[in-house]
Amino acid sequence: MNKTILITGGAGFIGSHVVRKFVSDYPDYQIINLDALTYAGNLENLKDIEGFPNYTFVKADITDAAHILEIFKEYQPDGVIHLAAESHVDRSITNPTAFVMTNVIGTVNLLNAAKEIWKDNYEGKRFHHVSTDEVFGALGETGLFTEETKYDPHSPYSASKASSDHFVRAYHDTYGLPIVLTNCSNNYGPNHFPEKLIPLCIHNILNEKPLPIYGDGKYTRDWLFVVDHAKAIDLVFHQGKNGDCYNVGGFNEWQNIDLVSELCKQMDEKLGRAAGTSAKLITYVKDRPGHDLRYAIDATKINQELGYQPSVTFEEGLSITIDWFLKNEDWLNNVTSGDYQKYYDKQYEG
Repeated sequence: MNKTILITGGAGFIGSHVVRKFVSDYPDYQIINLDALTYAGNLENLKDIEGFPNYTFVKADITDAAHILEIFKEYQPDGVIHLAAESHVDRSITNPTAFVMTNVIGTVNLLNAAKEIWKDNYEGKRFHHVSTDEVFGALGETGLFTEETKYDPHSPYSASKASSDHFVRAYHDTYGLPIVLTNCSNNYGPNHFPEKLIPLCIHNILNEKPLPIYGDGKYTRDWLFVVDHAKAIDLVFHQGKNGDCYNVGGFNEWQNIDLVSELCKQMDEKLGRAAGTSAKLITYVKDRPGHDLRYAIDATKINQELGYQPSVTFEEGLSITIDWFLKNEDWLNNVTSGDYQKYYDKQYEG
């Protein structure tokens, strides 16, 4: 089946795993990876597939409506998997406008371009919007987010993602655009940008720096191995019901302090350090504004309707993740130094 699939944000953490899966698993598909290569976009994540004949990289910013429409007209994608987003809550508190521009305006630009080139001929077409469980707000000590949970975003980041979700649904309801939508829990795994908790702690343990933990460390999240998320996106994109949404979770809740303690234990074992060495680096820091206590996904729907199941336990996935970072310290050093941003110039403009 010859199809052209446009994946936005495909040089980012989750996007690179989705691009790699689609390029490798669907050789008859032409995969167009569209990314602006802002601070979190890293083409070094995709060095292993950049020579594949069914892979093309396009540098573009989804906030540029005219350029996005040109790209859609040139490549005529049959499907869009939309992962491009500003995603770091702390950054959204500092600069909310950037999140509105990328997550809201950028999403609308993609929807408009898809609507324009498909021109109501939607047979075989699909727009898959990838979102977050943070749009649902916060949970108490019990309960789970379902697909029916009302939206209640608390941060500029989650508010921008909630708005983009509403626009995607509105284009389905108003114009009949064929869409599916997924809301996922916290991802972790190889290639994770080191401003996030797990890679930040791995980097800091390697360099014997403090491990910052917000508040009392009791904040709870459901953690999803990024490879499993890519599998879920594949399932929903190909088998999900048109106009429907699916929650994607890892069935795997951890309080931050327990997660970091497990990470410290595994790092000590892998580095040959005495037990408890890394845990001494744990440092409690001032909480961030509007910090939601607990997120937890009920992934029953995607499990029952599409047969989705996580492939690893958290302890197994964390071990795989740590091993990857230990084997790829050059990648980590390039990211933390900013050198990874030179890769595009060297590879594509040299």
